[in-house]
Amino acid sequence: MNSKTLVTVIAVALLVGGGVYAWLYHSHENNADHEAHAAHAHDTAAPPLVNGQRWETDEALRTSMLKIRDAASQQQGAALASTTKAQVDYMITHCKLDSQADAALHGIISQLLTGADMLNKAPDSPDGVERIQHALQQQYPELFNHPGWQP
Repeated sequence: MNSKTLVTVIAVALLVGGGVYAWLYHSHENNADHEAHAAHAHDTAAPPLVNGQRWETDEALRTSMLKIRDAASQQQGAALASTTKAQVDYMITHCKLDSQADAALHGIISQLLTGADMLNKAPDSPDGVERIQHALQQQYPELFNHPGWQP
């Protein structure tokens, strides 16, 4: 399964069955690891961080999130949806996080893809923009250490 197909599968799953499907089939390893990832998905939930701790990021995650953030301030509707999906695809392909940080990222990816899908269906959807903004302004900075991040 190529990465574009994977993103499409995740997006459809989020619309139909919520984040569970994305949790089982999203993988930062390679596509051959999907079955193994699904088998242990229930055991890889990110433990809560305490005292303001946040997960470390890698260059791929930082790059993708910056591009989505910039798009959210400059683009609307289908253009924002397209950029968001392309950058999530980049994250899935290039991001190399440890399993706990990866598990924490699933909720953010879910919000981003749900927002993008809402914008594809209704380009003026305030709910779609709100989902993307929530991921950028609240979830990501709360969970990940991205030096210099300004939502």
